[in-house]
Amino acid sequence: MIGRMDGASDTFSYGADGPTERELRLLGDVKGKRVLELGCGSGAAAIALARQGAVVIGIDSSHERLAEARARGDEADVRVDWHHGDLADLAFLRADSVDVVVSVHALSEVEDAARLFRQVERVLRPGAPFVFSAEHPVSLCMGPGDALAHSLFDQGPITAGGRLLYVRQLSEVFADLQRAGMRTDALLEPRVGSSRVPRSFVWRARKDGA
Repeated sequence: MIGRMDGASDTFSYGADGPTERELRLLGDVKGKRVLELGCGSGAAAIALARQGAVVIGIDSSHERLAEARARGDEADVRVDWHHGDLADLAFLRADSVDVVVSVHALSEVEDAARLFRQVERVLRPGAPFVFSAEHPVSLCMGPGDALAHSLFDQGPITAGGRLLYVRQLSEVFADLQRAGMRTDALLEPRVGSSRVPRSFVWRARKDGA
């Protein structure tokens, strides 16, 4: 649930020091579209998308983060529909009612990612994108100095940076998305600084259908 707005406050990054949506252009034009952010945290991405003219719904499991998000939204003078709840419980949304789903570094905190993907598929309109970033499984295996500290095959959970995170191989994410009825059309592993391993990935999948 990491996000950062740039100085113009109309774009956001897909992780600490990661690429921005303005650079990657994975969401397309969101003006007038209904956008759902999973794990909206303190509101960086949701506010940036609202500033672009999107109709934004933000959901997070933390009351404290949502309180900060609401305050930041009020300060930015944008409207966002903030929700507190389980990211994999989207029963408050109708099927085929959302144009875009986005999530920034929240997936690793979800124990049952397959359930989340099924819920995302249900609420997305056919052909609509689900764009998300998360900690790269290789990075979660590394300790100080990029020394191996955990097995890639041990799915956790592990504690990193004060967060409880689940390690998932990229092949598992791909298979769970496919089983949920979504097809992958972009997978990026951006290099950050001088790190010798990818720290995060950025993924785009689309709900099957025209």
